Amino acid sequence: MSMSTEERIDQLESRFAMLDLVSDYCLGFDKRDFDRFMNIWWPDATWEIGPPFGNFDGHEGITHAVKDVLWPAWKQATHYTTNLRVEFKDRDHADGVCDVDCIGTTSDGLARTVGATYTDRFERRNGVWKIVYRHVKMHHFSELVGVTLAPPQ
Repeated sequence: MSMSTEERIDQLESRFAMLDLVSDYCLGFDKRDFDRFMNIWWPDATWEIGPPFGNFDGHEGITHAVKDVLWPAWKQATHYTTNLRVEFKDRDHADGVCDVDCIGTTSDGLARTVGATYTDRFERRNGVWKIVYRHVKMHHFSELVGVTLAPPQ
């Protein structure tokens, strides 16, 4: 089916909006910018992290996850997402999948690496795209033995 120029431009703009959401997840978490992080989620969103952290519903649950579970567990983290693939279900709904690598130091001082895949459902409401569902499938959560992460001297 052929799309009009307007429809193609809308999809391009929508893809960039979703890319920004995926990036703002990483930047918000890593820089501890709570407002940036929370702005990516619809109030009724679900964030399924799974073991060892849990699953969280709505802004209240996601706030709890970040402030009470994850930020206390990580002294520092740097996320890198890649391979974002978006499939539109209709004009206001899309599914996304991307991979993430995270390296950081946990609160116990250990350098760790995490490899995972994020599966997302994006939804546009009143012209704004946000995440309504994110599932995290962890592939590894591993200590980096003998590695100390430190700023350059």
